[in-house]
Amino acid sequence: MTADVKKETLGFQTEAKQLLHLMIHSLYSNKEIFLRELISNASDAIDKLRFASLANESLLEGQGEYEIRVALDKKKNTITISDNGIGMNRDEVIENLGTIAKSGTASFLESLTGDARKDSQLIGQFGVGFYSGFIVAERVEVHTRKAGDAPDAGVLWESHGEAEFSIEAKPKETRGTSITLFLKKDCKEFADDWRVRSVIKKYSDHISVPVLMAKPAPVADKDEKAPKNAEVEFEAVNEATALWMRPRTEISDDEYKAFYKHVSRFRGSTDLEP
Repeated sequence: MTADVKKETLGFQTEAKQLLHLMIHSLYSNKEIFLRELISNASDAIDKLRFASLANESLLEGQGEYEIRVALDKKKNTITISDNGIGMNRDEVIENLGTIAKSGTASFLESLTGDARKDSQLIGQFGVGFYSGFIVAERVEVHTRKAGDAPDAGVLWESHGEAEFSIEAKPKETRGTSITLFLKKDCKEFADDWRVRSVIKKYSDHISVPVLMAKPAPVADKDEKAPKNAEVEFEAVNEATALWMRPRTEISDDEYKAFYKHVSRFRGSTDLEP
């Protein structure tokens, strides 16, 4: 695919519309689950690349260090979750982000209990976690490129979580997927560094891939000016150590539960990626 492909607007499949409405209106009481789901999806994308690269090492494109990055922009009121996993091409973006019946959506809708907190636990099991982003976002952008494809094969997907989405070509130098959430006015807390770090620690310590965030800028003395254009340093927020590699005495009950939910997530024939 080349970068001269024009922007195209497509409609969501019927069940996707139902799901989006549910996410936005019914599960709003547990807003922070979106971060749990998007980080889990990013980890899945990395696992897929790790497996695929065993047969085709060129997919790594010379970069074999796996990571997930979470970036915040308070001025723009955004949060971006990026991975350097398998990524998607144009057809996969349309299939995975616009048509979700094959991910078990019908069963998901039938399984709802009416208890928002219990229902939120079903999201990952049915492979529909990507859509939880619309709980907190008025608009979502997905910029992705499949590992092994040329940089100009990048794809930009965008939606306001209503009846349709747009898709267009946008070059991407690195493989993988970046999801940017343009937060709703009443969800600004998720552009706050401390709040996001606490959610990651709560839900994603069991993820074996490092989840990185920018280190807080050092506080300058009164007589010193902060350096301009200082290089941003990143640090792991989660433990980034496989649970089975850690002593049992160091693992909390919540970590066991989070790990179980992650590994027992329902896997349909079109598992969502990211």
